[in-house]
Amino acid sequence: MAFLRTLRKLTRNDPEAHKAAMLFDAHLHIFEPVFPLPGNQGFVPEPFTAEQYRVRTASLGVVGGAVVAASTQGTDPAPLLAAARVLGPRFVVVAEAHPGQGEEDFAALAAAGVRGIRFNLFRGGAFGLPAMLAHARRAAGFGLHAELYADAATLGAHVDALAALPAGLALDHLGMTEAGLPATVELARAGVKVKATGFGRVSLDVAHALGRLADAAPGALMAATDLPSTRAQRPFEEADLALIARILGPDRARAAFHDNAAAFYRV
Repeated sequence: MAFLRTLRKLTRNDPEAHKAAMLFDAHLHIFEPVFPLPGNQGFVPEPFTAEQYRVRTASLGVVGGAVVAASTQGTDPAPLLAAARVLGPRFVVVAEAHPGQGEEDFAALAAAGVRGIRFNLFRGGAFGLPAMLAHARRAAGFGLHAELYADAATLGAHVDALAALPAGLALDHLGMTEAGLPATVELARAGVKVKATGFGRVSLDVAHALGRLADAAPGALMAATDLPSTRAQRPFEEADLALIARILGPDRARAAFHDNAAAFYRV
């Protein structure tokens, strides 16, 4: 309960304190056993169902979220859409980007309510940066934003192009590395959203990165659980959200926990 205790302390004299305890979980994965997983680099995660997610997050004030395609799930959006339907109307989907997608695929995703497509450049994905940018621009014509799993240290030369994507961009897991923090901050200043999540998988000083990003672009951060934290050095903990609350303070924390993501995902 560290998260809620910290919020109570920060918002003790705030008449709208209850709003700070609402979490739009901007990054989560669901692995229902009914949908076989192709895996990634030989790794196949254990099942993690919508019901397990509900139980795990019962104390977090979750009011919605983004069910994001994991690298282990392949390109079929059906498991993601099914999970969002089970979780409720304030849960949306970010599908996997893949080179075979064309206009008909983008139109079908948009018609199904998918909000964006995710590019995996961190685990040997199918895209390089130029191809990713071209693909994201095509998808943006159908209202699909881009999400990027990458070491931000590789993005410095592409900040302007990434920030100019027509439907917007979210960068996963604080940009992953300390070496990438300058580029992550620059992207945030340019309007890119940054997911404050995956603290057990990043190689950086999380508290320092949160402070830098909050000072540079208060509207950029979107908090999330990254559940079930597959292949992370440690899984998500409530203390991760408590850390965000302490570093950001009540107003910025409220935005990071709910408002920034709810607006970005159009919920």
